[in-house]
Amino acid sequence: MNSSIMKGFSFGLTSGIITTLGLMVGLYSSTSSRLVVIGGIITIAIADALSDALGIHISEEAENVHTDKEIWAATIVTFISKFVFSLTFLIPVLLLPLSVAMIVGIIWGFSTIAIFSYYIAGQQKIKPHIAVTEHLLIAGIVVVVTYYVGLWVAAFC
Repeated sequence: MNSSIMKGFSFGLTSGIITTLGLMVGLYSSTSSRLVVIGGIITIAIADALSDALGIHISEEAENVHTDKEIWAATIVTFISKFVFSLTFLIPVLLLPLSVAMIVGIIWGFSTIAIFSYYIAGQQKIKPHIAVTEHLLIAGIVVVVTYYVGLWVAAFC
């Protein structure tokens, strides 16, 4: 896979999952509102996907080693992958009770990160369990911290 496309895809997938999970968990623990969680997911899918795509675009330009085609490939793939992966979290929220949807969303997000981390480890010829554990640990920290931040917001606001 072209390195610009891989960069955009891997960034979009990871950021889309971790950002959306953090937002969902934080909004759920602070409001328990399906409408708020749905609004948050849609907002993050649009605003953060555009923001991250622009960030990748500028970062690639700043390296001053990529062609315009490579820069735009990374930009477009970042936007599409972030947008799509973020929106996948709507499915359980729309179809299941919110508390169950949170669990399903966490399982979906962690599974996707684990599978992609395993793939990346294979590409880098490193032990997969190290990459998978590291990436899931970071995602877990995000989920736990945003959950407690949401509880804190609910308690004080």
